[in-house]
Amino acid sequence: MTELITSVLVANRGEIACRVFRTCRDLGIATVAVYSDADADALHVREADAAVRLPGATPAETYLRGDLVVKAALAAGADAVHPGYGFLSENKEFARAVTEAGLRWIGPPPAAIEAMASKTRAKQLLGVAPLDAASLTGADLPVLVKAAAGGGGRGMRVVRELGALEAELAAASAEALSAFGDGEVFVEPYVEDGRHVEVQILADTHGTVWTLGTRDCSLQRRHQKVIEEAPAPGLPPGLADSLYERSAAAAKAVGYVGAGTVEFLVESGPRPRAHFLEMNTRLQVEHPVTEEVYGVDLVALQLAVAEGRALPPQPPAPRGHAVEARLYAEDPAAGWAPQTGVLHTFDLPAGPGVRVDTGYASGDTVGVHYDAMLAKVVARAPTRAEAVRVLARVLERARVHGPVTNRDLLVASLRHPGFADPDRLGTGFYERHLTELTGPLPGEEEAAVAAALAEAAGRRGRFGGGWRNVRSQDETRTYGGQEVRYRPTREGGFEVTRPAGIRAVAVTPGRVRLEVDGVVRDHTVDRYGDSTVHVGRHRLTAEPRFPDPAEQRAPGSLLAPMPGTVVRVAEGLAVGDPVEAGQPLLWLEAMKMEHRVTAPASGTLTALHAAPGRQVEVGALLAVVQPAQEEASA
Repeated sequence: MTELITSVLVANRGEIACRVFRTCRDLGIATVAVYSDADADALHVREADAAVRLPGATPAETYLRGDLVVKAALAAGADAVHPGYGFLSENKEFARAVTEAGLRWIGPPPAAIEAMASKTRAKQLLGVAPLDAASLTGADLPVLVKAAAGGGGRGMRVVRELGALEAELAAASAEALSAFGDGEVFVEPYVEDGRHVEVQILADTHGTVWTLGTRDCSLQRRHQKVIEEAPAPGLPPGLADSLYERSAAAAKAVGYVGAGTVEFLVESGPRPRAHFLEMNTRLQVEHPVTEEVYGVDLVALQLAVAEGRALPPQPPAPRGHAVEARLYAEDPAAGWAPQTGVLHTFDLPAGPGVRVDTGYASGDTVGVHYDAMLAKVVARAPTRAEAVRVLARVLERARVHGPVTNRDLLVASLRHPGFADPDRLGTGFYERHLTELTGPLPGEEEAAVAAALAEAAGRRGRFGGGWRNVRSQDETRTYGGQEVRYRPTREGGFEVTRPAGIRAVAVTPGRVRLEVDGVVRDHTVDRYGDSTVHVGRHRLTAEPRFPDPAEQRAPGSLLAPMPGTVVRVAEGLAVGDPVEAGQPLLWLEAMKMEHRVTAPASGTLTALHAAPGRQVEVGALLAVVQPAQEEASA
């Protein structure tokens, strides 16, 4: 008789911990969370039946401490550990420590992890040799430096010039060590603008290996996926079958058990080749699209396999199409800089054909220590076009108030002609289209007017006032760079004098109705603090009426683009040194990613306030470069 699992500790945080807990609740299995000090009130902690503190805040102090996680499982009385994804999910030593402690490991055997979780060993096993970094020539470029362990785009760098190789190897290694506890990196050929296609596999202990279709994950930034879908659209006849065969063979070659993913990079063109990338020995972030198409719960199947149960001989038949978008707290127009702060309102409505997986709720704070992903929103429909239409509309109507997010980029991406045509998909999508995808939203003038009038209505409610017989000067307010002028009317409303062509129909502090060219629309206005206002999809900042002189910065000032930690400064860099435009000066780490800060212009470094280990807030002064033109004029 199979011994059932009764209590599961999830050795992870955020969205994936909440996702595993949901299945456990459905199966009557008790749940245990672990949490860092930064996550003490996180949603995954609130949803668990029990939780154990891991002292500290950084991943290295907490979620990467396998010894503490095992102790937590034993202390809480769990009999199984689910690793989620990232952190220790592909760490063979952790898997071995779990089983040696008498706990059930919900994942592949340590030997299979050892064979496949290291991308270098996996390539060797499948007869694909990495490049020798020491013998590279210009003819080998471009190449990709890649972390041997882990995933999620961390520890990856594209190298197009041999002179940059050494620095990129060091940067990738440092980032991989911070994210996964393993700094090993390797070099492989870089396929320009190929399609990232992967196959979901699931294997039991009785010899059955399922291949659950393909996924396309080509829309990426910083080598991290943004939009995924199943099945991969528009693959040439026979290619999908070939990928299934290669994936199943890889799983059988290492005695694989549990859920995993085999990833390929498919060349563009009429007769594309598929290059093996890696095998991820864990559940993938994008697993929901496969679940929606095949009508399965992969976490439930992981648990069943861990209990020793056999899979049916064949998986269910697929149906329809599913598309997933990852909602990140980041600013795509500012180099994908991660954002932090309070999620004042976080309303992503699920419903028929729409699924939301998240680790946040309204009122939660997005911190600096972990990944910037807020949620995954998934839509399923009979066809790809219908699923894309539903997903874009759900994201468009969501209320996400707080830090800047990539929501508008997601909507624009889903509606872009280059996404609609599978032949135009590729990992270079955002390199080609980012500027047009991050342009101003339509309706910014109306949003600014709604914000200004709502503010005026709020003041009127608090302090009284309104129309006076003596005509006064127009009130002026600027939101998001849009100047708005208005005056109160005798009837108690407002007349908009700038921009032209906008009529205020009804105004309250929380809702403004405007008419433009005969079309009337309502605008919901939510204000947080003195300056940030959300009007529908528009996030506006009110410009101060009287700027504070103390906030003025000297030309050439380098400000921290996000809160984080200075991890290193360019070797030998000192005040007085000449620098070139674009020269890397220092590196910040935020949300498990490294961000390079470069000189804005050629000139002289006149101030350096950054030092390794220093914590900085967004907008903190890091350095000052006096441009060469100013030096000449001086």
